[in-house]
Amino acid sequence: MTVMHAEMVPVCEVDRLAPGRGVAALLPDGRQVAIFRTGRDEFYGLSNMDPFGRAAVLSRGLTGDAQGVPFVASPLLKQRFDLRTGVCLDDETVTVRAYRVHVVDGVVHVWP
Repeated sequence: MTVMHAEMVPVCEVDRLAPGRGVAALLPDGRQVAIFRTGRDEFYGLSNMDPFGRAAVLSRGLTGDAQGVPFVASPLLKQRFDLRTGVCLDDETVTVRAYRVHVVDGVVHVWP
């Protein structure tokens, strides 16, 4: 039996996420979260809002690795954001919110 916390929000089945890509999900409070699956089968969540382009597009960015740091590059202006912390690798004064993501019984969940 799997015990889930009441705060966790189910997003989608793991099989629906392609490695190296992301998807956007709407949280119950109306915020958008971008969920990413890396090529190493790790899962991360960031706010979907690109603070530079001011558009909800980070889920459409491509993931990569910079000296061991997993990142997503914005599809707009190409700034890279650390998938673990949300810190912009190209301007450390800028961050996006990072969300805790866990897989439970083949379903990706996020803590809002």
